[in-house]
Formats: sequence, structure tokens, C-alpha cells
Amino acid sequence: MREQKRILMQAQDIDMALERISLQILEKNKNREHLAVIGIHTCGVHLGRRIHALLSEKLGRKIPFGSLDINLYRDDWSLVSQNPVVKTTNLPFEVDGTTIILVDDVIFSGRTVRAGMDAIFDYGRPASLQLATLIDRGERELPISPDYVGMATEILPQERIEVVVDGENNCIEVVVES
Repeated sequence: MREQKRILMQAQDIDMALERISLQILEKNKNREHLAVIGIHTCGVHLGRRIHALLSEKLGRKIPFGSLDINLYRDDWSLVSQNPVVKTTNLPFEVDGTTIILVDDVIFSGRTVRAGMDAIFDYGRPASLQLATLIDRGERELPISPDYVGMATEILPQERIEVVVDGENNCIEVVVES
């Protein structure tokens, strides 16, 4: 059987969604003094950098940005791979008392986000932890919901959503693969 792809979002759709998410973050967070963005590897980091840049531009100052590897925090890491590829976690700011916007590309079961939350709490206790995701595909296994969503969609269980990144780490489209 041949793999089929259909496009959910193109670059301009992604840009508009990230702009909307950034504005919603600013609307919800009136106290912006201790606001930071953390992207979950890999695509969450790319999207997080874009949200970080938009927030920094709108606030007129750089806000902290970090990246998070959650591989060793996953409850299914041994099922995914016997040798998980561990990336770098870089949180160059104080987590305690910070309002953190955790960014991931797609939320499905909620397990990646749960692992991200566990990892963050190993670094300290944030004042607030909010979730931004480009795509919410529903079908949660854990009671975790994003605060900010670029697009909500339903797809078949055997289908997979992929955020496509170009050579310069720009998210250029979102596709559904079956």
C-alpha cells in the first residue's frame, strides 16, 4: 500500500497560527515580567523559537528561551527505542517563579507533555505552566489540554501528523500521512 499525504497547513497558515498564539499568550498573561518559552525537542523547539521571537518583539525585550529533551522522562521510551537519541536540555534561566510557555508541535496522547512537565519540575517550580501546540489531534490518553492551539483536527487512528521543517529549521507545512 502506498503512503498518502495531505497538507493541513502551509507556511503562511503556520505563521498566522503562531501570531494568534502569541497574542493569546500576551492576553492571558498580564504580568509578563517572568515569562519564558521552552520548546520540546525537536519540532517544539523550532516552533518555540518562533513564538519566542514574536513575544520578544511585541514586548520590546528579549524573554528567556530554553529547549527541553524529554526522551528519558517518557513512560514508553523502552518501547520506542532501546537506544533513545538524547538531545540537549538548555534552560538558561531560573524556573522557580517563572510563567513558562511549553511548546510542542502536535498533542495527541498527552504523554510527551506529561514527560515535559516532569522534566521541568526537576529544574524548579514554575509560577505557571501553560501549553502551546500547533496541532491538537484529540484522542487524549491523559487529562492534559493545551492552553493555546493553532489548529484542532481529527484524523484516523492509523494516520500520523508531521510538521515539515526545511534546511533552515523553518516549519514549512503540516501534513497528514496515512
